[in-house]
Amino acid sequence: MKITFKLFATLTDYLPADARRSNQVELEVSPEASISQIIAPFGLPPKLVHLVLVNGKYIQPEQRMSTTLSEGDVLAIWPPIAGG
Repeated sequence: MKITFKLFATLTDYLPADARRSNQVELEVSPEASISQIIAPFGLPPKLVHLVLVNGKYIQPEQRMSTTLSEGDVLAIWPPIAGG
């Protein structure tokens, strides 16, 4: 099934070079794949996977190993944001 995977801020560096400008990539994933399994191939440092949303809904850290997606879902991840 196809999903949209979006990374924001400094995490865009983990996307393929041709996807960094748009900050998103279309992925073909197994319906049984958890969020953690989907993001594993991108090599995101766990401490930078801070805010995880599926279709705009926050996914708690303890749910990321078991939450699966559906066709057309949007998985978006932000790093911790520091401000001044």
